[in-house]
Amino acid sequence: MSGLETLIKISLACLLGGLVGMERESLKRPAGFKTYTFVCVGSALAMIVSVSMMQSYHFYSSADPGRIAAQVISGIGFLGAGTIIREGPSVIGLTTASGLWVVACIGLAVGAGLYMPAIFTTCMILFVLLALNKIEARISGVRAYKMLTIVISNSPEVLGSVTFALGKAGISIKDMDIRDIEGENLIEVDLRLDLPLRMTIRDVEDMLTNTGCPEIVDIIRS
Repeated sequence: MSGLETLIKISLACLLGGLVGMERESLKRPAGFKTYTFVCVGSALAMIVSVSMMQSYHFYSSADPGRIAAQVISGIGFLGAGTIIREGPSVIGLTTASGLWVVACIGLAVGAGLYMPAIFTTCMILFVLLALNKIEARISGVRAYKMLTIVISNSPEVLGSVTFALGKAGISIKDMDIRDIEGENLIEVDLRLDLPLRMTIRDVEDMLTNTGCPEIVDIIRS
């Protein structure tokens, strides 16, 4: 493998990984531009080293260029696991983690000289991240978060029962702000909710007042 070919592979891996990383960076995800670029370049370099070792030492042993690639695929799981975060009843970061895994595969493809599959895969990933998000939001309203303010007793047990009831109904709590009410043993809780398909904020109010949490003192729709 010539030095020029190696430089081309590393540069292409840097470009493709950076393109996907920029989209993640724009959304302030745990892994962004630099992380995706490093993963793609590192994977490409690992494959380049693997292929070079096979070419140099195949006379002395049965070298297998797939061994290092296999270790990259399994090892990237540890990095991806670090981007997955539990936020209340929901789990976030799965898209970022899977994106890291795909970018590692793109880097391996570039290192193996499979330029067209790597470029096409990058284009498809960008299409999924950019275009399908808009389609998904229009169909199901996934990104249209609803605000709700509740007044409850200043007790961890009561707040826990509210979050448990919301989670049981498939409602994700994206943000929560708690304020004390002066002179009373009450708190106001501002909730930013991600509702399931076809569920309205009125359904949430009815669920909390009628069946879910009788400890709620008042519900204020924002």
